[in-house]
Amino acid sequence: MDDLDKNSTPVSGLPLAFHGTVIHSKSLDELEILEKCFLLVGIDGKIQVLQADVEADQINSIVSENGYAPDIFPVKHLERGEFLCPGFVDTHNHAPQWAQRGVGRGISLLDWLDKVTFAHETKFEDPEYAKRMYGSCVAGFLQQGITTASYYGSHHGQATRILADVCFEKGQRALVGKCNMNRNAPDWYRDASVLDSLQETREFINHVQQLDPKYHLVKPILTPRFAISCEPELLDGLGVIAREHPDLPIQTHFNEAKQEIEFTHQLFPEFATEADLYQRYGLLNDRSILAHCIFLQEDEISRIQELGCGVAHCPISNTTMQEFMVAPVREYLRRGIKVGLGTDSGGGYSSSILEVMKQAFIVSNAQQMLTQGRDPALSLREGFFLATLGGAQVCGLDDRIGNFAVGKEFDALEVHTMDLRQPGVMSPVEDEDSIPVIFEKFLMTGDDRNIVRVYVSGRSVKV
Repeated sequence: MDDLDKNSTPVSGLPLAFHGTVIHSKSLDELEILEKCFLLVGIDGKIQVLQADVEADQINSIVSENGYAPDIFPVKHLERGEFLCPGFVDTHNHAPQWAQRGVGRGISLLDWLDKVTFAHETKFEDPEYAKRMYGSCVAGFLQQGITTASYYGSHHGQATRILADVCFEKGQRALVGKCNMNRNAPDWYRDASVLDSLQETREFINHVQQLDPKYHLVKPILTPRFAISCEPELLDGLGVIAREHPDLPIQTHFNEAKQEIEFTHQLFPEFATEADLYQRYGLLNDRSILAHCIFLQEDEISRIQELGCGVAHCPISNTTMQEFMVAPVREYLRRGIKVGLGTDSGGGYSSSILEVMKQAFIVSNAQQMLTQGRDPALSLREGFFLATLGGAQVCGLDDRIGNFAVGKEFDALEVHTMDLRQPGVMSPVEDEDSIPVIFEKFLMTGDDRNIVRVYVSGRSVKV
């Protein structure tokens, strides 16, 4: 059988097949490295075969056993320093902040919103600007191996529909939400009324249902920006929509900063905690993605554990705004709470999950020190899990993506660490380096230049 050229695309109508090193997480505690692995992806984009320790002369028989003709079957043979891993999952992302990344260091969250963010996001009132900027945003994330993203849009209904369209066209798996916000923002950047906000949310859900009826790639997500930006009637209305659509996920900012928590309590004095608030309005359940989760009280941790909520851990934005804030991720993991990673760009300056993973290690070291060792730092294995299968769990997609279990969709990165056409600055691979060492070098020193191809449901999507 002929190899595929390293930069060609699969023959139309044929499945994909790879032979070489495959790396994925089976659980938080189990990283599986499969050598001489044969991985077969059917024409439906789902993984059909995952078999380790396969010699090259055994491939034809495996292909035949699975109903394909070996003589016309393309197999990509991965050389030393090349491997497959699952695509990265970004559980918290502000798509309209793509062009403002890196701006606004050293000021508080609420000042950053007022002085930087709202003025930028209002630009998305212009649909042509939205098309241009969202096209750049989605392509940029795909380039860096983010195959799934949970996006906050702006408050504009039309622009958010454009974002959903762009994700679908470019082949990125995405949760997309029209941002609900009708108070505590400038008059020129807020929903006109509760009714208007809810109506645009319903229209957006209908748009995605027509665009992608089975939610194969794009799915709506209910998105109250945070309680500060929503009147009680708006939260109540979103709770009604959540009950009407029990399959839709929900995302919001949760216990992000002390200033935000205090302001929320002033606006909603009848609730002791944010968990009480969101649960009262029907927005806290196993479909909820809670961004940040820095200052949770014991009751709140128990509540999100009991309800099955997911935590979007955003270590870059948490440590580079005005304060250095440390989320107790080890405690969440200890209790079996779902945790994934979020770039939170542009609050986070980086749009790379590799960078987020490294900052998560740093923050976990700080937490280990603060707790005098009670909360051990994250291991490399655990950080990779959070970036892939953990993120899929948070987004409610772990039955479809996150690792290479047979039957799941093939969302994957083809990583090359040697002989690149565009050499990067990754730590050089030496003759004595084992596969685990090469993998660690990629995670800690690699970048998008090492990610030569990105697949979503078997489709090559990196331009």
